Amino acid sequence: MSVTKEISYEDLKALLGKSQDLFLVDVRSKEEVDKGHIQGSVHIPVDTVEAAFAMTPEEFKAKYGVTKPLLDAPELVFHCQMGKRGGAATAKAHEIGYVSARNYTGGYKEWSEKGGK
Repeated sequence: MSVTKEISYEDLKALLGKSQDLFLVDVRSKEEVDKGHIQGSVHIPVDTVEAAFAMTPEEFKAKYGVTKPLLDAPELVFHCQMGKRGGAATAKAHEIGYVSARNYTGGYKEWSEKGGK
C-alpha cells in the first residue's frame, strides 16, 4: 500500500506562482466551490475523479475545458475542504497510474484562512 503523497500550503503557493505544469484539481461539491476556490483549479468532484481520469484526452478537454494531464504529470495536485476527499482522490489517481499525484492536505479551509487567494 503506497502512502499518499502530500503537498504543503507553502509548496502549493510557490507552484501556483511559477509552475506551468501545475494541474490543481478541486474535488469538493459544486456548492462548496461556488463559495470560493483556489485560482486556476479545475473542479472535478471526488466521486467523478476515477471516471474523469479514465476519459480520453478529447473527452476530458470537452468536459473540463483543459488538457488532460499525462500519467507522468509532475505537478498533479488534488484538494478538498479539509484533506480527506483530496486524499481519496489522490489515492485513486495513483491507482490509475498518476505516480506523482499529491494531496494538498490543508485544503481550501487552510488556503482561505491563510489568505492564499
